[in-house]
Amino acid sequence: MKRKSISIAILSIALFTGSCTKDIIEEEPRGVFTPEFFSTELGVQGGLTYLYQNLRNVYGFAYFLNLGETGTDEYCAAQSADNNFFDLDLAGEGNLSSDSGFSIGRPWGNAFPAINTANGIIENAAAVGLDEALIAEAQFFRAFNYFLLVQTYGGVPLDLGSGELAFNSSAVRTSVRNTVPEVYTKAIFPDLIAAVNDLPENPRLTGAVTKNAARLFLAKAYLTYGWWLENPNGIPTYPEAPRTDPDGNGAAYYFQQAYDVAVQGINNPGPYGLLDYFYDVHVATNDRHEEMMLYADRTEESQIYNGADLGFSGTDGSANTAVWMVTSNYTTISVDGVAAVQREAAQSYGRPWTRMAPTTGALTETFAEKDLDSRYDGTFVTSYRGNWDKGGDETPTLTAANGLEIAPGDAVVSFLDDYDPNVDYSVNGGNIGGGQTAGRSDYVINLNEINRRFYPGLWKLGTYRTDNAGGLGSPNGALTRPFPIAKFSEFYLIAAEAAVKGASGNLSARDLVNVIRARAGMWRFDNGEQQERIEDNSAAMVAATPAVINIDYILAERSREYFGEGMRWYDLVRTQKWNEYASSYEIAGNDAADHNPTTTTRTIEPFHYLRPIPQGQIDDLDMSDAEKAAYQNPGY
Repeated sequence: MKRKSISIAILSIALFTGSCTKDIIEEEPRGVFTPEFFSTELGVQGGLTYLYQNLRNVYGFAYFLNLGETGTDEYCAAQSADNNFFDLDLAGEGNLSSDSGFSIGRPWGNAFPAINTANGIIENAAAVGLDEALIAEAQFFRAFNYFLLVQTYGGVPLDLGSGELAFNSSAVRTSVRNTVPEVYTKAIFPDLIAAVNDLPENPRLTGAVTKNAARLFLAKAYLTYGWWLENPNGIPTYPEAPRTDPDGNGAAYYFQQAYDVAVQGINNPGPYGLLDYFYDVHVATNDRHEEMMLYADRTEESQIYNGADLGFSGTDGSANTAVWMVTSNYTTISVDGVAAVQREAAQSYGRPWTRMAPTTGALTETFAEKDLDSRYDGTFVTSYRGNWDKGGDETPTLTAANGLEIAPGDAVVSFLDDYDPNVDYSVNGGNIGGGQTAGRSDYVINLNEINRRFYPGLWKLGTYRTDNAGGLGSPNGALTRPFPIAKFSEFYLIAAEAAVKGASGNLSARDLVNVIRARAGMWRFDNGEQQERIEDNSAAMVAATPAVINIDYILAERSREYFGEGMRWYDLVRTQKWNEYASSYEIAGNDAADHNPTTTTRTIEPFHYLRPIPQGQIDDLDMSDAEKAAYQNPGY
């Protein structure tokens, strides 16, 4: 069935279908869907496959990362940013509006087809004899997508044209937005409760959702709704609605529910659990491990099933190119006239688009403890190392800082963990503004002196390929790694946040946070030095935890755990800390040789706590101008 350009997608726009008889979800490309096909067992199975495939259209999409990170205390616009990034940075160079590029509409444009697909699966389940566990997968994804929408835009439609939570197969060009409480209590909570009850403990296929995955999102939804009801800073909602719960429960009730469900998830882990080392959570050779509860998957084995070209990709479609946006242009590093650090399909390198830069505060304050805590080292690229040999240059050594020789594999430019006041930047080391300090052969940069042109990359999400054959490989192809959406570790921080908000139980906020901090103190490999490092700093990490945990400490821990994964805007909006945390930031300018940070001020208004609905969706509504204006979030 041809998709029409309307406000709400009208049918299950399933791009792929296929039987699910092996240990992974398979996809069979199809070009045509009809309502009749969708009511068959094969159509329902195809719809389920689509719900997983559709995750790739959001998670790993470059501009969705922009939506969740730019304008926060983690990221700002970098040297090569365009208005997609300036608009969200809210620093005066752009203007966030309903026409703001690719980022603001991505959740809206992809969630509704998934919701309608889930509606169709649930409605047709009895006719095709679908197992309750498979119905529960559809319920999970309907709730998952509504939760994404309500956090991003506020209240959204439950009726896509055929009634609330009903499958719609006809073109509809009118729409009514439900209120935030209606979306939570009619759609999100009931579906997730059903999913917890009916999903299996273990995934039916690799990467499929389970009982505990549903618990994680139910706990997070309870937590988010509790904050919404409390509304500590008087942030407006839309459509306008009293901050009251239809069931008569207050914020405290939902914080307690969040705590209880999260602790249930911890105590009933199923196939999930915390890895022993933070490094192992993100090292690419260990993808799809037991801490990853939900991810948008890709593959190196097939270009069709990867959803993006393996050799040279753009940022459109379902390509996983998010990390390109936060990768500075290290390829201009030159020593002795040699391009010493070349573009490589490896986790520390990849394709540099230089659109988003970490703020200096994130590097120096959020990650203040870099010796005991392994998370800074396991998050960023802190040393760019020579790989000219992989590009075919057989020069054995180059003369770098202080006239010292470096060989392939040695650090060419490094970011210093600790501030060194003696760094001499006058040498413009590596042709990228590096300085030198006594006794080191690599050029160095202090973290509080980074600029929008050259800064630490995001190692945790970096490129990984197995087909490089000893060379540079294909760094211009979209990533073939899964993009993380939910991890088992979040149970602890959800429960801790709920405890800070008054929930009670056997585990205090400090107990819960310290599980995560103790793991952060465990080292097995030093990423910056590229060498084994066996250290147990867990006792010191636990001892350094404050006796009393507050919401600011929870947010700092969340940033250390999930930095750069697209969660930060949602965390700051949920807790209404966005303006407090991100109204200004420090970083130097666009020149690689600029090491003089300046303060940039952002204008974050209360209405910004909701994103605008994309203008193209509103333009397609067959309603009066006044009705269209009323449909849009105020302020845009």
